[in-house]
Amino acid sequence: MLLSFSVKNWMSFRDETNFSMVASRERQHGERIPKIKKYQTRVLPIAGIYGGNASGKTNFFKALNFVKGFVTKGNQPDSLIPVEHFKLDPLCKMQPSEFKIEILVNEVIYEFSFAATKKEVIYEKLVKISSSSEKTMYHRVEGKPNFHKSVSDLFLDFAFKGTRDNQLFLTNSVFQKVNLFQPVYNWFKYSLELIAPDSRFEPFEHFIDDENPRYNDFNDMISKLDTGISRIGGEEIPFENIPLPSALLNMLEEDVKENMPVRVVSGITGERFLVTRKDGELCSKKLVTFHSGTKGSEIKFDMKIESDGSKRVIDLLPAFQEMSIPRSTKVYIIDEIGRSLHTMLTWQLLEAYLNNCSNETRTQLLFTTHDALLMDQDLLRRDEIWVTERGTEGNSKMISFNEYKDIRYDKNIRKSYLQGRLGGIPKIILNNLSTAEGR
Repeated sequence: MLLSFSVKNWMSFRDETNFSMVASRERQHGERIPKIKKYQTRVLPIAGIYGGNASGKTNFFKALNFVKGFVTKGNQPDSLIPVEHFKLDPLCKMQPSEFKIEILVNEVIYEFSFAATKKEVIYEKLVKISSSSEKTMYHRVEGKPNFHKSVSDLFLDFAFKGTRDNQLFLTNSVFQKVNLFQPVYNWFKYSLELIAPDSRFEPFEHFIDDENPRYNDFNDMISKLDTGISRIGGEEIPFENIPLPSALLNMLEEDVKENMPVRVVSGITGERFLVTRKDGELCSKKLVTFHSGTKGSEIKFDMKIESDGSKRVIDLLPAFQEMSIPRSTKVYIIDEIGRSLHTMLTWQLLEAYLNNCSNETRTQLLFTTHDALLMDQDLLRRDEIWVTERGTEGNSKMISFNEYKDIRYDKNIRKSYLQGRLGGIPKIILNNLSTAEGR
């Protein structure tokens, strides 16, 4: 689970900005809040992030996406680190971007932090937190490692010496078969999933196979969401025939692992494909939909002629299904969750997810949105709603509604938000579309 995340000098976030999923003392919807008994802590299962255009919502998403990629894939030897400093202050160009994340892995809390310029990692630290103490497993600063006595050995020193300046030690240690830090690495690689509104390459469960135990569940869900689709399926197609740029095909060759399917969207045709690896060979299917005909027959449709809303539903449903699996530890971050979706459909997806949450679940869903109709305390608690706001100097900040002490549990917070009393709305001064020449 994600407990907290902070970022500094990243894109529009100039100053240190802190985001937390630790629940407040609020009692509303308490039955769905997971409890970490060992730490006497409750962790929120959901968070909605609001804000005006260019306020920083997507930059927050990109920060998490960068950290995941930097941890799990690393960098090529001569490549620059893809950090993006705050560009409106010339002093920030000389400073590193800083990140700190606190996560729960197998009921153990870890805090991982690092700072990096485009050329090198300035510092890096991994802390293991127990219910009564904190243990710094390693601390990398000024190119030198400091290991806790309980984990220090010659092989760790050897692994550190092989860590490049533009690479995280966490990443290299796992690549060097050091198992001590594998649980943290695995959380970034397998538990944290980010879905962008225009993503062309992302994980996608193999629900379209009749043999999959959740095939019927998936199609039952989609048939109830008023898309007109009765089910989806797949047609086998040679991998080399997928209409994708060679660079993306090469990426798939490198990144697709055995029995780990991914969904790919062709920018040329708009078609969706499912790619997986079986017995070492890449296999692919073109996703198709089926609609019920007037005489009870089934009519096949190409995915590209479906509405944008139907495509978005198909893209998101696997995430919601994965989060409903007992003992799942998936953390999904969805940017612009409501794009092309009717508000009531988005509400139903969120409500169905929350109905599965309890004191024992370990899944989480974070999403960005402009949809103010979802800002309702019947759906979300105050500490589950955040806003991003851009200051007068162009820097973004994030505020939890829980910080507003005058917001009662029964208050219409949507009305207060739209009136501008809670921040996070665009500051529009345009009141006339006519130009001087046109008047």
